[in-house]
Amino acid sequence: MKGWIKDIAIAVVIALVIMTFIKPTIVKESSMQPTLYANNYIFLSKQAYRFGEPKTGDIVVFHTHNADLTTADGQEKLLIKRIIGLPGDMLTIEGGKVYINDVELDEPYLLEDETAGSIDNLKIPDGDVFVMGDNRSVSIDSRDSRVGFVPIKMIVGKAVFRLYPFDKIGLL
Repeated sequence: MKGWIKDIAIAVVIALVIMTFIKPTIVKESSMQPTLYANNYIFLSKQAYRFGEPKTGDIVVFHTHNADLTTADGQEKLLIKRIIGLPGDMLTIEGGKVYINDVELDEPYLLEDETAGSIDNLKIPDGDVFVMGDNRSVSIDSRDSRVGFVPIKMIVGKAVFRLYPFDKIGLL
């Protein structure tokens, strides 16, 4: 009898640890293609920015808190995007290219070769990041006033691992 109580206690502790540090998520949209597709099952590190700083290229899920960005049933919509600019960076989008601090960003992950829009030397505020999807033509991201800058404190987690589809399993 003591054995199964110990097993249950261990299972509960493991479940609590996992729930504290990891959040499973299903990708719903196509804005991160070709990196992530709809119905990809990924794990987020919920503590990534508690112990470290965001980096350009990190894929993150964040709260939108905008009434125009809700699900069909009126729930808050979480978005998944890639961090393009960090606090204090100067961002320019010109001629289909993205520049951070006057250096063209190398973006081999993009679905298309060009980024729509025009931004001239936009400074990213302290505590915020600038995010965009990899499928820029359909992505609702920081270029859209409904999203704008994303406060780091609104980030739910950093995408770290894809579990499904099984042929794409691995670190992100």
